[in-house]
Amino acid sequence: MNWKISKGFSLPELLLVAALLGYTLSVVLLTFFSGTRLNEESRNLISATTHAEFVMESIKNSTFSSLVTYINGGMWTWNTVTITSNGLTALNSENITTTSSGTNPVDVTVTVTWNDTQGRSRSKILRTLISR
Repeated sequence: MNWKISKGFSLPELLLVAALLGYTLSVVLLTFFSGTRLNEESRNLISATTHAEFVMESIKNSTFSSLVTYINGGMWTWNTVTITSNGLTALNSENITTTSSGTNPVDVTVTVTWNDTQGRSRSKILRTLISR
Protein backbone atom coordinates (compact mmCIF):
# COMPACT_ATOMS: atom_id res chain seq x y z
CA MET A 1 0.00 0.00 0.00
CA ASN A 2 1.12 3.39 -0.86
CA TRP A 3 -0.04 5.86 1.79
CA LYS A 4 0.03 9.44 0.83
CA ILE A 5 0.75 11.78 3.72
CA SER A 6 -1.22 14.96 3.31
CA LYS A 7 -0.29 18.26 4.84
CA GLY A 8 -2.95 20.47 6.37
CA PHE A 9 -6.43 19.78 7.63
CA SER A 10 -9.33 18.07 5.96
CA LEU A 11 -12.67 19.84 5.46
CA PRO A 12 -14.44 17.95 8.32
CA GLU A 13 -11.62 18.91 10.69
CA LEU A 14 -11.88 22.57 9.71
CA LEU A 15 -15.67 22.52 10.11
CA LEU A 16 -15.34 20.97 13.56
CA VAL A 17 -12.84 23.62 14.66
CA ALA A 18 -15.06 26.40 13.27
CA ALA A 19 -18.07 25.02 15.13
CA LEU A 20 -16.13 24.77 18.40
CA LEU A 21 -14.81 28.33 18.00
CA GLY A 22 -18.31 29.60 17.24
CA TYR A 23 -19.75 27.88 20.30
CA THR A 24 -16.95 29.15 22.54
CA LEU A 25 -17.32 32.69 21.23
CA SER A 26 -21.09 32.65 21.76
CA VAL A 27 -20.64 31.49 25.39
CA VAL A 28 -18.06 34.22 26.03
CA LEU A 29 -20.28 36.92 24.50
CA LEU A 30 -23.33 35.71 26.42
CA THR A 31 -21.35 35.85 29.65
CA PHE A 32 -20.12 39.35 28.83
CA PHE A 33 -23.60 40.70 28.07
CA SER A 34 -25.07 39.05 31.18
CA GLY A 35 -22.33 40.62 33.28
CA THR A 36 -23.01 44.02 31.71
CA ARG A 37 -26.73 43.73 32.48
CA LEU A 38 -26.08 42.65 36.06
CA ASN A 39 -23.64 45.53 36.49
CA GLU A 40 -26.30 48.00 35.33
CA GLU A 41 -28.93 46.50 37.66
CA SER A 42 -26.52 46.69 40.58
CA ARG A 43 -25.62 50.29 39.79
CA ASN A 44 -29.32 51.24 39.61
CA LEU A 45 -30.04 49.53 42.94
CA ILE A 46 -27.16 51.37 44.59
CA SER A 47 -28.41 54.69 43.16
CA ALA A 48 -31.96 54.01 44.35
CA THR A 49 -30.69 53.13 47.83
CA THR A 50 -28.61 56.33 47.92
CA HIS A 51 -31.64 58.39 46.89
CA ALA A 52 -33.81 56.76 49.56
CA GLU A 53 -31.11 57.41 52.17
CA PHE A 54 -30.89 61.05 51.01
CA VAL A 55 -34.64 61.47 51.56
CA MET A 56 -34.49 59.63 54.87
CA GLU A 57 -31.73 61.94 56.14
CA SER A 58 -33.76 64.96 55.06
CA ILE A 59 -36.73 63.59 57.02
CA LYS A 60 -34.60 62.96 60.10
CA ASN A 61 -33.30 66.55 59.96
CA SER A 62 -36.80 68.02 60.12
CA THR A 63 -38.62 68.80 63.36
CA PHE A 64 -40.59 65.95 64.84
CA SER A 65 -43.75 68.02 65.33
CA SER A 66 -44.03 68.79 61.60
CA LEU A 67 -42.83 65.43 60.34
CA VAL A 68 -46.20 63.80 59.63
CA THR A 69 -47.60 67.03 58.14
CA TYR A 70 -44.67 67.29 55.73
CA ILE A 71 -44.90 63.64 54.72
CA ASN A 72 -48.67 63.74 54.19
CA GLY A 73 -48.26 67.04 52.30
CA GLY A 74 -45.94 65.36 49.81
CA MET A 75 -42.75 67.21 50.75
CA TRP A 76 -40.72 64.04 50.14
CA THR A 77 -42.75 62.63 47.26
CA TRP A 78 -40.48 63.35 44.32
CA ASN A 79 -40.57 62.81 40.59
CA THR A 80 -37.61 62.81 38.19
CA VAL A 81 -37.49 66.62 37.99
CA THR A 82 -37.49 67.04 41.79
CA ILE A 83 -34.83 64.36 42.19
CA THR A 84 -32.59 66.15 39.69
CA SER A 85 -33.22 69.55 41.31
CA ASN A 86 -31.96 68.09 44.60
CA GLY A 87 -28.60 67.34 42.99
CA LEU A 88 -29.18 63.63 42.37
CA THR A 89 -29.00 61.80 39.05
CA ALA A 90 -32.44 60.33 38.45
CA LEU A 91 -32.90 56.81 37.17
CA ASN A 92 -35.20 55.94 34.25
CA SER A 93 -38.76 57.07 35.24
CA GLU A 94 -37.73 57.30 38.89
CA ASN A 95 -40.24 58.31 41.56
CA ILE A 96 -39.82 58.55 45.31
CA THR A 97 -42.84 58.27 47.59
CA THR A 98 -42.84 58.71 51.33
CA THR A 99 -45.55 57.51 53.68
CA SER A 100 -45.97 57.49 57.44
CA SER A 101 -48.13 55.88 60.07
CA GLY A 102 -48.40 56.18 63.82
CA THR A 103 -47.76 59.19 66.01
CA ASN A 104 -44.92 58.35 68.41
CA PRO A 105 -42.96 56.64 67.07
CA VAL A 106 -43.70 57.58 63.47
CA ASP A 107 -43.21 54.69 61.05
CA VAL A 108 -41.66 56.23 57.91
CA THR A 109 -41.38 54.36 54.61
CA VAL A 110 -39.48 55.69 51.60
CA THR A 111 -40.13 53.82 48.33
CA VAL A 112 -38.05 54.41 45.21
CA THR A 113 -39.42 53.04 41.93
CA TRP A 114 -37.79 53.10 38.49
CA ASN A 115 -37.74 51.21 35.19
CA ASP A 116 -34.74 49.10 34.24
CA THR A 117 -33.26 48.90 30.74
CA GLN A 118 -35.81 46.24 29.71
CA GLY A 119 -38.67 48.50 30.91
CA ARG A 120 -39.49 46.40 33.97
CA SER A 121 -40.54 48.24 37.11
CA ARG A 122 -38.11 47.96 40.03
CA SER A 123 -38.34 49.31 43.57
CA LYS A 124 -36.33 49.78 46.75
CA ILE A 125 -37.96 50.37 50.14
CA LEU A 126 -36.35 51.86 53.25
CA ARG A 127 -38.28 51.97 56.51
CA THR A 128 -37.52 53.45 59.90
CA LEU A 129 -39.12 54.53 63.15
CA ILE A 130 -38.66 58.11 64.35
CA SER A 131 -39.61 59.08 67.87
CA ARG A 132 -39.59 62.28 69.86
